[in-house]
Amino acid sequence: MNKTDLMEDEVYGEHEDTLSSRYLTFCLGDEDYGIEICYVTEIVVVQKITEVPDMPEFVKGVINLRGQVIPVMDVRLRFNMPAREYDERTCVIVVDINSSVVGLIVDTVQEVREILPENVSPPPLLSQSEKTRYILGMGKVGEDVNILLDVGKLLRDDEIAALQNHEA
Repeated sequence: MNKTDLMEDEVYGEHEDTLSSRYLTFCLGDEDYGIEICYVTEIVVVQKITEVPDMPEFVKGVINLRGQVIPVMDVRLRFNMPAREYDERTCVIVVDINSSVVGLIVDTVQEVREILPENVSPPPLLSQSEKTRYILGMGKVGEDVNILLDVGKLLRDDEIAALQNHEA
């Protein structure tokens, strides 16, 4: 291994560390949420959604994104929040976890934030509601708190697996 290889390893390692504390933040209603940036492949505006029969209410259907059919779920409905009309600020966050590509419909996307592990508290244990079972932790940034979601748990349920199989 030469000096250039060592430098590339250091830069790559530094890049990996940087991504591990970065979260894409977005809003649902009045709350700020975040998902690990390493799962995000892109952010697109809401487009024509083709409904798929016999799916849970929160699975809105599929979109055709440059020739790839991607299932989309409304995160508001996933959390049993009231539905909201989609507008020009509504976005689809396309995530890829374990080769499952899914679009997450959110009210608005905010920014990528660095939230260091020491600023992440465990999720509240007061309730095991639909919302709290997907929480990875509570990320503190200054006076703000972002609810950090476990994308894997959002996508791991049988209903999402069924949708993945349905599109195949």
